Amino acid sequence: MDNNNDSRKPKKQLNAYARFSGLAIQMFAIIGVGTFIGYKLDENYPNEHRLFTLFGALSSVIISIIYIIRRIIATSKEEQ
Repeated sequence: MDNNNDSRKPKKQLNAYARFSGLAIQMFAIIGVGTFIGYKLDENYPNEHRLFTLFGALSSVIISIIYIIRRIIATSKEEQ
């Protein structure tokens, strides 16, 4: 029975790496889209401090962190 568990462990680790690297790509995409939207708003509605870009970047970071936390919690509940 130990041989069966040993063969599953590397596969399980590989799945975890793939899952979390996918989350990193999604986080990068969310932040990129939010920043891009803010940048485009700053081009159309210029202001002194580029507030739309700042707000877009900060809000997308917060949204991506919330998304990642929810995915990790959901994944840990599935494994139990």
